[in-house]
Amino acid sequence: MNFNTHSRLEGQHAFLGASNYHWLNYDEEKLVSRYTTAQAAQRGTELHELACRLIRLGVKLPKTSKTLHMYVNDAIGFKMQTEQILYYSDNCFGTADAISFRKNFLRIHDYKSGMSPTSLKQLLIYNALFCLEYNIKPTDIESELRIYQSDGIDICNPTPEEVFDVMDKIIQFDKTIEELKIGG
Repeated sequence: MNFNTHSRLEGQHAFLGASNYHWLNYDEEKLVSRYTTAQAAQRGTELHELACRLIRLGVKLPKTSKTLHMYVNDAIGFKMQTEQILYYSDNCFGTADAISFRKNFLRIHDYKSGMSPTSLKQLLIYNALFCLEYNIKPTDIESELRIYQSDGIDICNPTPEEVFDVMDKIIQFDKTIEELKIGG
């Protein structure tokens, strides 16, 4: 048998694909909900890519209360690096949307294009990863974490104890995973 070739689809997955078979149990309402969610996630990815390009090029947007505009303009204004990987181990790393560290002040910004409730815990993890990777004690720096979402900014200045707690958990859980790899 000579099978048809679909080279343009290699490495891709269809929304109604076999490996994502759960859609067989959907009714039309759930199908629409899941598809809409997937489309929103794709739009979010594209907006993140756009924001990254704008920041890297130093292209500010008109000053408005729109989430994307505030995020891009603040990142440029604070001279932040975008899409920076923060690494502790192969078990624990992440990519900060925008980050800067100057004069013992760590700034981490996160852009959210969706409407789902968010948590500053993600940024607290980035803060801990930064301290672990660069061997910096949270007591020696100040930190400001920001989430840009729904035309607003949620700002947090974590205490050193909060950052130390996350650092300890990262170290402990990484060690546990490594022991499982050896024993498993």
